Amino acid sequence: MWKELLRRVGSGFLILIVISFIVYNIIHAIPGDPIASMFGKMPDPELMARIRHDYGLDRPVYLQYLTWAWNIVHGNLGYSIRAGAPVSQLISERLPATMSLVILSMIISLSISIPVGIISATKPHSFRDYFGVTLSLVGISTPMFWLAIVAILLFSYYLKIFPSFGYVPILEDPINGLRHLLLPSASLGVILAGTVIRITRSSMLEVLGEDYVKFATLKGLTRRVVVIRHALKNALIPVITIVAIQMGYLLGGTVPIEVVFAWPGIGSLLLNAIEWRDYPLIQALILLYALLFFMCNLVADILYSYVDPRIRFGGSKQK
Repeated sequence: MWKELLRRVGSGFLILIVISFIVYNIIHAIPGDPIASMFGKMPDPELMARIRHDYGLDRPVYLQYLTWAWNIVHGNLGYSIRAGAPVSQLISERLPATMSLVILSMIISLSISIPVGIISATKPHSFRDYFGVTLSLVGISTPMFWLAIVAILLFSYYLKIFPSFGYVPILEDPINGLRHLLLPSASLGVILAGTVIRITRSSMLEVLGEDYVKFATLKGLTRRVVVIRHALKNALIPVITIVAIQMGYLLGGTVPIEVVFAWPGIGSLLLNAIEWRDYPLIQALILLYALLFFMCNLVADILYSYVDPRIRFGGSKQK
């Protein structure tokens, strides 16, 4: 198990190197000059040349990449061209807001989707099943930004329960921070729940038709014990997969929610960096996304072996 885990970490490291190299070259191939965009319509050629030299932008791209990679190995993410601040500082300021949004969104999503998916599967073609399928379709089909705007109108403008924008760190002010966090997290969690409901329902329907589940029922076990102890555990494999994918997607795909709620996350930071053509910031954020996405999938692979003992790394069979 540990050998396979080390192998996966090594392959993930190589993937990160390939991704960083490809993204670095794509970014520098995009038309536009980040230094010229800082000066607007009144450029100063001498000052621009000096700034470009300070950031190493006057050297060949491959030398810039090697220098950047060497600095990354030594823990230096570089300096933002537009903000003039360390990239690590900009990311560390935004990352807690994104992580709190992602974690609470997933908690809300799983709290809705797992029970609804189980109920739908245990009573197929019933009213509860039709309700679960409808809720799944609504979650999958509803645009994220539209639901966020409706939530603001309903809960902030009319009912005045939650604030409509802004971010307050939970560690500094737990109550006020949770009030600011709940509305964007719920908007995002409802959207995510649609896909998980469908996967949970389909997986449960397949498992409930297996012979060992029927045998457990014939032994006289209660319906709850059969569903929870025998069926659900084996049905969680595809659910873990889709949740891991959603976690990786959320770390960089919450831009609509961040824009609507004025949430200072790393998604909006990447959007601003692309608009500014801030090469060091873009490269660092994409590398961070790739790393976090890899970690989510690695955790999912580890959970597989705990949920289903038959699964072993490297395809080894349980004896």
